[in-house]
Amino acid sequence: MPLVNTRMSKIAQRRGEVFSTTCPSREILNHVTSRWGVLVLVALMEGTHRFSDLRRKIGGVSEKMLAQTLQQLEKHGFIDRVSYPVVPPHVEYSLTPLGKEIGSQVDSLIDWIETNLGKIMKAQQKRLT
Repeated sequence: MPLVNTRMSKIAQRRGEVFSTTCPSREILNHVTSRWGVLVLVALMEGTHRFSDLRRKIGGVSEKMLAQTLQQLEKHGFIDRVSYPVVPPHVEYSLTPLGKEIGSQVDSLIDWIETNLGKIMKAQQKRLT
């Protein structure tokens, strides 16, 4: 087997088949890298938050989208949801160890974007002219 095929085979075994339409990693990638998924993960990198705190912190997110995003990230094991039996309901969200790992990766991406924002905007303007 050629070296390239061997290398690709090892990568596929380690990573899955993200280019395949049936690969489960696509769903996870979609939830983690969605606009709201990224922002929720980064917000929770700072610590535990209540739903209302997250909604205030993440400008523009609707209650429905925030609830869906939290449910999806919890389903994948990135977020812990703790509900306290009090009135009114008190629910707190925090990152699991796995969530901290992916949050760190997403936070690095945001840092890169913000560091290079000037260059990116300059490139955009260049393309418009």
